Amino acid sequence: MTDQGSPPAGGLHRRAYQPDAVGPLSGVRVLDLSRLFAGNVLTQMLGDFGAEIVKVEPPAGDTLRAWKTADVSTHWKIYARNKKSMCVDTRKPGARDLLLKLAATSALFVESFRPGVLEKMGLGPEALLAANPKLVIVRISGWGQDGPYRQRPGFGTVVEGMSGFAAINGFADREPVLPPMYLADGVAGVYGVSAALMALREAEKPDGTGQVIDLPLYDPLFALLGPQAANYRLTGALRERTGSRSSNSAPRNVYRCRDGKYVSLSGSTQKMAMRILRAIGREDMVENPRFATNAERLQHVEELDAAIGEFFARHDQDEIVRLMEQAEVTVGPIYDIAQIMEDPHVVEREILADYPDPELDALPMHAVVPRLSRTPGSIRTPAPDVGQHSRALLAELGVDETEYRRLAAEGVIGGGAADAAPEDAA
Repeated sequence: MTDQGSPPAGGLHRRAYQPDAVGPLSGVRVLDLSRLFAGNVLTQMLGDFGAEIVKVEPPAGDTLRAWKTADVSTHWKIYARNKKSMCVDTRKPGARDLLLKLAATSALFVESFRPGVLEKMGLGPEALLAANPKLVIVRISGWGQDGPYRQRPGFGTVVEGMSGFAAINGFADREPVLPPMYLADGVAGVYGVSAALMALREAEKPDGTGQVIDLPLYDPLFALLGPQAANYRLTGALRERTGSRSSNSAPRNVYRCRDGKYVSLSGSTQKMAMRILRAIGREDMVENPRFATNAERLQHVEELDAAIGEFFARHDQDEIVRLMEQAEVTVGPIYDIAQIMEDPHVVEREILADYPDPELDALPMHAVVPRLSRTPGSIRTPAPDVGQHSRALLAELGVDETEYRRLAAEGVIGGGAADAAPEDAA
């Protein structure tokens, strides 16, 4: 059971880890050789629902550990929760055999090397599937395992530009805008979860086998951008950047209130658009043919936004939210993270909660998403130290103490203080 006390400063509940919780993916071992964000998102989500995530790290650790704020690896602490760490130097002789033994005990293998690197390591799909015919292999890259761009560096920034996202993001009179977060990686990670589960379902069938999932950063983000190609084919027109407006419905925008704060508003249905006009006292616009349909409102969006903006500018943010909610209008305040952490809905639903941390008094982490009623996910363990579980995992493979010491002396494997034998401890 979890502990739930009074919310500390910041409004968040304190939660304890649930080390004995069992999720719907309990018994599924995932061997994760990925680096940075997409793979860690994918395996964090699987781990939240009970999968055993064996994170294989080089001696320097996953690159995500280096993304620090105030000298704290906050990204690692959050996206490596519910994971075990095994330290393996894949460049050393003996690493291949060790990883093949682990693959033979796993249901899922995740990697994010540049295409061809896994094959050079002797761990290509042919070798992995020979060791475990039921293994599902997720190969994360920037551009995919084939095609003319396969060998290009695949950071999400470039993908966000070349996918068409940046071209439609921002304002028409300014440069295209990249997202202020890891959008391409995050989208690929979430797509990867569904792909992995579909492939695992196939492998579970009596006649099912493992297979390879080609998961570029590019394809999922492009797919999520909708029917841009179809629209272009039909009209010959490129979609322009419209700021916070929508090219599909009006009104939809961000509006400034009297106190300098902002709200977001959407009138994406006919009924909602009419409610908005009545809420701002513009019954005349309700009756005006120029605003009678969505198509007409899009044609006259400047005048529409001006009317809404003028009304909002005469009221403070909290008053606008109250007035619009009374009118059953879809409106919400624009929040920064400080406001989110104090929001009563976030606090009551524990969308964020404080968890114990060895370096900090408490670390706020997002809840398990999504919420399952019968077999919910859980946060069972904090992010591990580099190689924290090397010894225990190798013991499961039948590696005795003598062999462990030999592998450690040769630099094939490593482990932190928590993994040291009693006689090795300082």
